[in-house]
Formats: sequence, C-alpha cells, structure tokens
Amino acid sequence: MSEASFGNPEIVEYETDILIVGGGMAACGAAFEAKRWGGDDVKVTLVDKAAMDRSGAVAQGLSAINTYLGENTPEDYCRYVSADLMGITRDDLVYDVGRHVDDTVYLFEEWGLPVWKDKGSEGVALKDGGKPVRSGRWQIMINGEGYKTIVAEAAKKALGMENIFERVFIVKLLLDANNPGQIAGAVGFSVREHKIYVFKCKTMMVACGGAVNVFRPRSTGEGMGRVWYPVWNAGSTYAMAAEVGAELTMMENRFVPTRFKDGYGPVGAWFLLFKSKAINGFGEDYVTKNKDLLAEYAPYDKAYVVPTCLRNAAMLKEMKEGRGPIMMDTPTAMKALAEKMTPKEVKHLEAEAWEDFLDMCIGQAGVWAGLNIRPEQSMSELMPTEPYLLGSHSGCCGIWVSGPEDFAPKEWQWGYNRMTTVKGLFTAGDGVGASGHKFSSGSHTEGRIAGKNMVRYCRDHKDFKPALKGDLKQIAEEIYRPVRTYLAHKDKTTAEDINPNYITPRMFQMRLQKIMDEYVAGVATYYQTNAKLLEMGLHYLTMLKEDSVHLRAKDLHELLRAWENYHRLWTAEAHLRHIQFREETRYPGFYWRADYPKLDEANWKVFVNSTYSPETKQWTMKKVPHKDLVPKTFGAAKH
Repeated sequence: MSEASFGNPEIVEYETDILIVGGGMAACGAAFEAKRWGGDDVKVTLVDKAAMDRSGAVAQGLSAINTYLGENTPEDYCRYVSADLMGITRDDLVYDVGRHVDDTVYLFEEWGLPVWKDKGSEGVALKDGGKPVRSGRWQIMINGEGYKTIVAEAAKKALGMENIFERVFIVKLLLDANNPGQIAGAVGFSVREHKIYVFKCKTMMVACGGAVNVFRPRSTGEGMGRVWYPVWNAGSTYAMAAEVGAELTMMENRFVPTRFKDGYGPVGAWFLLFKSKAINGFGEDYVTKNKDLLAEYAPYDKAYVVPTCLRNAAMLKEMKEGRGPIMMDTPTAMKALAEKMTPKEVKHLEAEAWEDFLDMCIGQAGVWAGLNIRPEQSMSELMPTEPYLLGSHSGCCGIWVSGPEDFAPKEWQWGYNRMTTVKGLFTAGDGVGASGHKFSSGSHTEGRIAGKNMVRYCRDHKDFKPALKGDLKQIAEEIYRPVRTYLAHKDKTTAEDINPNYITPRMFQMRLQKIMDEYVAGVATYYQTNAKLLEMGLHYLTMLKEDSVHLRAKDLHELLRAWENYHRLWTAEAHLRHIQFREETRYPGFYWRADYPKLDEANWKVFVNSTYSPETKQWTMKKVPHKDLVPKTFGAAKH
C-alpha cells in the first residue's frame, strides 16, 4: 500500500430514498419488507461493515429461535418480558413484536430453515399447523448453522446486490442543513479500498447491533477477544444516534449472561431442553437456597421463572461467600433423560447436546476438548460474563422510539412506528430501547415493522431533498485523521507502536475497558459501583475522549478498530451517565449501586432517558413516567 493512496481516499457520493445501516437480523428484515412495500418506486440501499451472510449476532448460527408465540398471546409475551426486566418495559413495542413475530418465523421456514417438529407433525409447516419441538415456553429448536445465510439470502434477493454495499463501515450520521433535527445521510469508509462513501437519503434505519468489549472481558492471554455477544458489535447504533441528538432510554440496563466458563457457551438448551440444574460447589440448588434474597425484590420474584438478573444475584452471593464454584450438573440431567430412553435415543440426545455448541459457539466445544471434559460425564463451571449493552436479548437499553399508532399512548407516539426523536431516523433490534427479549426472530420482525414505516415516511416526504450539514471534505478529513496522525509521526520512533504522538486502537480499548471495569460495575468489583466511583469514572472517560483525537491507524483494519472504539467510548459514557442518574439498584445481579442497594418503586419505576445536544455538546437526563398497558398479574402468567 502506498502512502499516497492510503492518505488520499476517493470520495464517493451516492443518493437513495431509504438507507439501511447494518446487516444483521433487523437490517435484513427491513430490507425485505421495505422492498415488499416500496416496489420499484422507492430506492432502498443497505450498507454493512461486514458481509451480510455472516453479519450480526446470528453469524455463527443458532440452535433455537427464542421468540415464537404459537399458543401464547401477545399479552402473555408482554408479561414475560416485563417480569424478566424488573417491571420497566414499553408494552406497546413488546406487544407489537409479539403479534407479528410468528409470521416472521413462518417466512424463515419458507426460506428453508429446518425447524424441529414433534412426532406426528413432521413435514407439516408451522403456518399449516405443524407443532415445533419446544425447549421452553417461548423457544423452538432449529438446525440453525445456516440460519443467517438463509435470512440474508432473502434480503439480498429482495434488494439486488447492486443496492448493497458490503465492507463499508458507516461511522457518522449526518443531519440536514435546512431542517433542524432531520436525518439526511451518513458517511463511512471502505475497509477494503481507499474510499470514503457519502450517502444522502430521505430516511434511514441504523441497526448495527449492541455493544461488546466496552468492559474488560474475563478472557485474557490466548483467550483475548473471546466474548459472548458478537465481538464486532461496537455500540455504533447508540453512539451514532446519540451524536445527532436521538433520545436514548434505559442505557443503565446491561446484560450479564451466565455462561460456561472461558468458552462463553450458551446454557439455555441445557436448562430448558435437557433439564439440567446449576448448583454451588457443595451441590446445593443456590436459587432455592436464596429464596429470601429474591423475595426482597417482590413482586418480581412472583414470576414463575426468577428474573435473569436475580438468578445472577443468587449465584454471585454464593461465590462471594465462598461456596463456589458454580457448576452445571450435566451428568445428572443426561442420566435422568437416559432412564426414559433407548440407547439409540441417548446417543442421538448426546449428539444434539454437542450440536447445540457446534451450531453457535464452537469455541466452547474446543474448551471442553482441551480440558478433557465430556459434558455427559463431567460437570462444567458456570461464570457470569463481563457486561454487554444490548436491546434485543435479555437487556433493554437503546433508543427511544415512536410506538404503534393503535396501541401506544399519545406521548409514546409521534409519527412513524420505530422512528427515533430525530426525524426520518429509524432503528430496530438492539437499537430499540425498553423492549428486550426479541432475540433473532423479534429483531427481524422489528426490522420489518421499521421497513414498512420507512416506505410510508418516504412517500409522505417525497419532495424532501436532503442537503448534508457540514463540509464533506472536512468530514472526510475527520474520518481519516487516525491515518494522517500515523503518517505524520510513524518515523519519529524506532518502534512504530510506541510513540508519544499517538495511541493505538488496542491500547485505547484497554484504557476504556479498565475504566469501565473498575468504576462502572465490571467483574473487578463484583458488578458494584457508587456515586464516587461513577464520578471518577466519568472524569477518566472525559480524558479518554480528549485523547481520542490522537488515535492512529496504520492500515484500513486499524482505521476500522479506531472508529469502533470511538463508538464504544460514546456508548460507555451514556451507560455511565444513566447508572449515575438512577439512584437505586434496579437490576441486582447485573449491577449494584452500593449506595442505593434496593429497589425504589416509589421514585424509580420510570424510564431514564437522555439526550445529547449536537449544538451545546451537553447531556440532558430525565425521568419518563412508566405505564403498564397490559395487566401484570405475574403470578398467574406462568413462564
């Protein structure tokens, strides 16, 4: 690569009607549905920093679809989501996903996804009455190694590859020069060529997943980079939306999944399908043992299944009091199942147990092999991971969006379903806040909802001509600043990675992770923080933001990493500010405010929302009243 070509990228301008930023499940849903409703009248363009076939959280595959209602009702689904997220969710958004998600799963099966069926139901499609094999009330089993490629193929066929830009990383959203608070475009760069892409659009959806590697991971050394959620999720959805003034919600919420130690392998199928139990180091059922602890957080303990965060709280209490390690008792579960099966059926079950990991977390199979563990014969350790920020799994942080016209209260409905507070800017999947437990099928569903509404928006604003705010050359210079910094200073030291004039993306990320881990309730403090720690953490984040102008990029891959870590920094700040503002412990087991260790229903059963002003460069925090739109008789709704 010549310095001349590296330092002088070509600027490519492109105009479209609908711009979809991202390539995961939500983006694929939006692409499919926007084309269905827009036809040839509306130009739809998708930009993905990776390749759609293996982009997003479903990249490696999955062994189950975690949101399929079947015989359940959307109201049941709302109760389930609310109970698991400690009572604060947007019923309108959750209900909207619930009433449409099964139709999405029918599409997946129609496109070729193999869905397990009960005996007597083999060969019958779900939409024709086929009965799936359920691993839980909401989960159905699939052969899902090719899940994402199947879903991506439908999106690619809908749009046509000529309308899809792969390996182009969008790093900034651009407002309109003539209409305050109106989205007009986006800018990013190719991670393969020396090109900067500028897109103009009438409307846009940003759906780039959640945020991983904001906190220092438990994996170190040869395991560095091993995490549970996709390692490439850099918080771009939240950061880019916040930068242009979109209102965020519930950014204090995070997910700390309990997973098989070191491999981060999923535990859901073992709990739900194989009926395995987790025990402490003395063989005790620690959830039952700590029922008094869980009762402190009533009424949420009355849910049939204890909320995820409270199960973590019980586990962490056992570990802190010296009764670890926590073990998944797989041998007992397999033995119990074998008593009701033939040897052939047992062999098949063992194969399914291994496939659970080969489908979606092959690294766990590698860890077990390296430790001489056979799960049907040996127990395996469980461990809570570092925190992740997301809105589609068992978390609900994200962006405040307009709800469905027929169900949302007036104050939650300001135009088009899933549109943010920035005019013309939509989101879905991990991007939508206060609405967790969508998983893969729900994210695709939400993308479809956004896609349809973007077509409506586009037609309602057909005369809108986007004019980008800001000087394009100056924006291009900002994007390539890490490159300029590297080229200007690389020869000033004999070792190019050690230089007083710049910071490498890797070192920048280590600083960010250390700050978040030690001050914002990471694994180092057993997920505890307080006002003083948060104050100091914000001080250190502010210095890190000042240092971000000195990030360097010696190649396109490092430029990608530099911008990912800049987005992580924005996401980290939003997360910290929200925890700082909410003076209670709403999610014990995910984090504790040691200075406010209890739930405070009287003052804090509210949404916490924040807005960053692009003009004043200041954050504004506020409470937004919560409303139960679906009666929450938790004890009656068995999950």
